[in-house]
Amino acid sequence: MKSICRAVMILAVFVLLLPLSARAEIRAGSFEVNPYIGVNFFESSQNLNSAPVIGARLGYNFTKYFGVEIGGQFLRTNVNDKTKMDNTEGQFGYPMDRVDLYFYHIDAIVHILPDSRFTPFIVAGFGGAHYSPTISTRDMAAFNVGVGAKFSLTENIALRVDIQDYIVTEIMQETYHNISVTAGIAFSFGGSKPAPVVKREPIAEPAPAPVAKEKVVIVVASEPKLEEKVVVAAAEPKIIILAFEDIHFDFDKSTLKPEAQIILKRNIQILKDNPKAKIRVAGYTSASGTGEYNQKLSERRAKAVQEFLINEGVITPDRLSTIGYGETHPAMYEAAPKELYSEAAKANMRVLFEIIVK
Repeated sequence: MKSICRAVMILAVFVLLLPLSARAEIRAGSFEVNPYIGVNFFESSQNLNSAPVIGARLGYNFTKYFGVEIGGQFLRTNVNDKTKMDNTEGQFGYPMDRVDLYFYHIDAIVHILPDSRFTPFIVAGFGGAHYSPTISTRDMAAFNVGVGAKFSLTENIALRVDIQDYIVTEIMQETYHNISVTAGIAFSFGGSKPAPVVKREPIAEPAPAPVAKEKVVIVVASEPKLEEKVVVAAAEPKIIILAFEDIHFDFDKSTLKPEAQIILKRNIQILKDNPKAKIRVAGYTSASGTGEYNQKLSERRAKAVQEFLINEGVITPDRLSTIGYGETHPAMYEAAPKELYSEAAKANMRVLFEIIVK
C-alpha cells in the first residue's frame, strides 16, 4: 500500500502543476491514452487481500458521445487466510501465498456531458482474467461494467476516475466480483476541433469624396402680399439651386395671375446676377379633369412662365427648358377633386422652376 500512496501523491502534484484551461470537450475522432493506478477489492470467497492495481487504456472516440477502448491491468496480492488447506477452484489457500492477476478487456464508453469540463460516463466490456498460480485450466472470461468521470485540466489532458466491477467467471460455474477503483490521467490526441470564433472587425468605410455644396433658395408665393420665404441650406456654394414655388393660376387657365407676375419681377434680379444660369420650368395642375387634359394644361402653364421671362429680357430661350407633370406630384393631397377651388386645388395649380448656376 505504501507504493500506491506514493504514486497517488506524485499524481496529485502533477495535476496541481498543470495550467488549467476553461475550454475542454470530448472530440470526435480523437485518441486517448490513460495510464492509471488504484485499488482492487476481491470477493471474500476468493480468499485474497485487497491490493494496489496498475494499468493503462487506449481509446478512440467515434463521436463525442461514443467511443471504444482496450485496456489491461495488473495486480499482485496475497492469500488472506493461510489456514485454509482446501484449494478449491476459484479459491486460494495454503501453501499458496503470492498471487498475480492480469485483466485484459475491450470496452464501450458513453459520455454523458461531452461538451462539459466535467464529463461523466458509463463503461461496459468483456475480456479475460489470468491468475498465477492458476485457479482454472485456462484464462477465465471476464465482464466489466462501471461508471466514471473525466475532469478536463487542459484542452488535451483530463483527470479520469473509474469504479468498475470485473466479473470473472467460467461458463456454468461460479462467478467472482472484483471491484476496482482507479484514478489516472487521460491524454487526448487529434480529433476535430470546433471552428474558432472569429471576431469580425468593423470594416472602415472610405471617406466620401468631397462634393460641391448646394445653396437652395425657395421663394414661396402662396397668396398675394405674402412675404417671400428664403431658406439657406448651405453657405459658400459652388452650385446654386434657386426654386420659385406656387406661382398660382386660375382654374383651367394658363395665364399668369397679376400677383404671380409681381413675384417673378421681384426675383428677376437673381436671374440677372447669374447670366450663365440655365432654368427648367415645371408646370402642375389640380386633380380636376382627365389626366391627358391636365398634362397639356401643365405644359401650357410652364410655357407661360417661360414666355414671361423671355419678354422681360431676363433670359434667352436657349437657357430655358420646360416640363409638365399634370396632376402628378401634387403639393397637397386633394381628397375631393370636384371641389375646384379648395385649398389643395389652389396649391396644386402652380409652376415650379429651378435656376442652376455653375
